[in-house]
Amino acid sequence: MKYDYLVVGAGLFGSVFACEMNRCGRRVLVIDKREHIAGNVYTESVQGIQVHRYGAHIFHTSDEKIWNYVNQFAAFNHYVNSPIARYQEELYNLPFNMNTFNRMWGVITPAEAKEKIAGQIAGLGITEPRNLEEQALSLVGTDVYEKLVKGYTEKQWGRSCKELPAFIIKRLPLRFTYDNNYFNDRYQGIPIGGYTIMVENMLKGIEVKTGVSYKAFATEQSIDGRIVVTDHAGNTYDKVVYTGMLDEYFDFCLGRLEYRSLRFETQVLEGCDNYQGNAVVNYTQREIPYTRIIEHKHFEFGTQPDTVITREYPALWQEGEEPYYPVNNETNDALLGRYQELAKTRPHLILGGRLGQYKYYDMDKVIGTALEEVRKEL
Repeated sequence: MKYDYLVVGAGLFGSVFACEMNRCGRRVLVIDKREHIAGNVYTESVQGIQVHRYGAHIFHTSDEKIWNYVNQFAAFNHYVNSPIARYQEELYNLPFNMNTFNRMWGVITPAEAKEKIAGQIAGLGITEPRNLEEQALSLVGTDVYEKLVKGYTEKQWGRSCKELPAFIIKRLPLRFTYDNNYFNDRYQGIPIGGYTIMVENMLKGIEVKTGVSYKAFATEQSIDGRIVVTDHAGNTYDKVVYTGMLDEYFDFCLGRLEYRSLRFETQVLEGCDNYQGNAVVNYTQREIPYTRIIEHKHFEFGTQPDTVITREYPALWQEGEEPYYPVNNETNDALLGRYQELAKTRPHLILGGRLGQYKYYDMDKVIGTALEEVRKEL
């Protein structure tokens, strides 16, 4: 059998690409090393609650075309992301807004809040931030930094803020309105019934194999100056759409890129219908090892008699674990550039997604880049 595309990874990029190519009459096969489709947005039903297995995913976009696109595959509810930050026994609204400032200082008006923050920043005398701590302090002052930024950031990166480069935090948005909506995007919500159903609808009519890694499934051979991709059954593929780790595809021949990982600890709390009153609560103290607790039922306004919670622990990525976030610093970006140059020598190769392009993307941007890649191909 001759296929036009072998899509490696059934996450959002791979599924959107496969869907559109299938619609255009191209022959596509999708494989994924996990035992399920949908990548990191995978959701599964537990006690009748859609659990986000790989962390909370709230779809948001200002692009009407992207919003209309995803609504072909699922109906979305009207969930609005309004996380809470817990510091010791104090609770603060996120993003940093007038509710946050009122709780922290008792201020009422935007002018009072601005004066308080400006006074703290002026007192520090930071003109050229040398690290992430000084950068954050120069943006939000001491109180917001100490209570809501410092510990959380150090847990995420596994290092002191004084050891992290300033460019990691380019800005920390301060909103001087009483608005707890985390995103400014026009469209926001969660697919009713979970993301897995949405991806299943994208992949309708397409061959999908799970529990299969690319290196175990296919081989690449150079024949008459071009690379031919075949699998063990003798099927051939004109092109490979690869959404896995970029450096792994090239067998780490130029060196290893850095990633951050996550560990999830999920509990079913029988007989507890409401554990924390909100879908997401961030824990900003350094001493608490997890960054947040997710209570999944609140994403769909659930009324089940039980609840399911997940504690999220950041971790340094090690071989054999799941990579979640690229570490975009000068060293890794330089190595990325070398891998991208190497990829140009493989005309059969299309790279996509967070891992394939080594770039942090929100979900709408992943979908947008996949649709753009389809346009280029067609």
